[in-house]
Amino acid sequence: MTAKQFDVIIVGSGPAGIFAALELAEVEGLDVLLLDKGKPLERRQCPVMLKGTSCQPCRLCDQVTGWGGAGAFSDGKLTFSPDVGGRLKDYLGREATRELLSYVEGIYLQFGASDHVYGVGEEVEALGHRASLAELRLVPVKIRHLGTDRSRELLKAMRDVLAPRVEIRTGATAASIIVEDGRVRGVEIDGKKTGCRYLVVAPGREGADWLAHEARRLKLSLDSNPIDVGVRVEVPAVVTRELTDVLYESKLEFCSPTFDDRVRTFCMCPFGEVTMESTAGAEPVMTVNGHSYQNCKTDNTNFALLVSTSFTEPFHEPIAYGRYLARLANVLSGGVMVQRLGDLMEGRRSNPERIERGMVVPTLKSATPGDLSFVLPYRYLKDIMEMLQALDKLAPGVASRHTLLYGVEVKFYSSCLRLSSNLESEIENFFAAGDGAGVTRGLTQASASGVIAAREIVRRMKGAAAQRPRGPLTASRAPR
Repeated sequence: MTAKQFDVIIVGSGPAGIFAALELAEVEGLDVLLLDKGKPLERRQCPVMLKGTSCQPCRLCDQVTGWGGAGAFSDGKLTFSPDVGGRLKDYLGREATRELLSYVEGIYLQFGASDHVYGVGEEVEALGHRASLAELRLVPVKIRHLGTDRSRELLKAMRDVLAPRVEIRTGATAASIIVEDGRVRGVEIDGKKTGCRYLVVAPGREGADWLAHEARRLKLSLDSNPIDVGVRVEVPAVVTRELTDVLYESKLEFCSPTFDDRVRTFCMCPFGEVTMESTAGAEPVMTVNGHSYQNCKTDNTNFALLVSTSFTEPFHEPIAYGRYLARLANVLSGGVMVQRLGDLMEGRRSNPERIERGMVVPTLKSATPGDLSFVLPYRYLKDIMEMLQALDKLAPGVASRHTLLYGVEVKFYSSCLRLSSNLESEIENFFAAGDGAGVTRGLTQASASGVIAAREIVRRMKGAAAQRPRGPLTASRAPR
């Protein structure tokens, strides 16, 4: 080990890692290291977003690594529901999860989250009734929207509060976890062994493969989550405005009649733009995503349609399957593929001329017109088509022949460590949190998972360090 020993090391500076650090920073005397292999927030600049070029995978993707994690470039939607964005209620129970999310909401408000709330009121109930007539289930969710631009301001404020209290290292890669006699002892960071008493691993979706590899090396139990595969849909904003004005993001679920599969909407971005992101790593693949900004709006709204699939024996590599589909789209298009819904229904490839004649102007200019039927299995395409037809009854125009479909969108959160109710692994003092651990699927529950791990660490450290609290972070110390 190096001479420097920490009480706690946190791997990953996404929402889970940051909120764990915020909780630990309230305790006097704790020596905490928060590390991330990506860049500081100010240096995270995606060439695609800056220059509008096609995505050439970088060694580390600035969209998903660095201070703030993938949340720094996300749409910044904060969803406060035990039923959306993760599985924390499986660990804590519904009411305890609700209370924890309320606590997390308070911290976000201290750091400058919007006072405006979507997804509450009588209009939500009316929309839910209309959705049921179209065989859709609307999941009511309380939402606060930050916007991609506001998210970065908030993350900077969090870093400024943490910097005097926690050692923050960016550009630092956790290579392996060090364990002796069933207890965590440290982390190998850029070739150097650094000791710790407690470890919180929160590597985000981009680090899910690394965490799964470490879990297998350490002979930890892994469960497989369903994998979500689908497309990003882009329509004129007016088509979905009745929904987005009330809900901001419509959480709609559908059971496809042909295959009885669960299909759902995800990450709706009103007046937003479609974006690309890379998984980075040794064999990166490019996938599609969406953003919305508070101060820069487009004429379109985009959202994902995802099909959830749970694999059974003998197959146990859902992440590899998702990467295969994304890589296939990359090979055929050089990046992300786009197709008009009308062309897909007619069994023909979209070309630049057809896209140009369409009524929806694509916001992802670098997407290559193509044919998604060469990428996605028939089952997925059928599920997506059937849900679009159902959505069209709720929001007429969604299933227009001019609607754009981008592919593919894949969510890599398929391996889940076997964890206790306080998110401790089978190795003593080794905790896992956030999307990369398969525990959560969004900003808010990821943040809450970091709090769970940190609180348990503080509870165990009942000695001198844990007995001298500094007091909670207040608005005066959390600049807006």
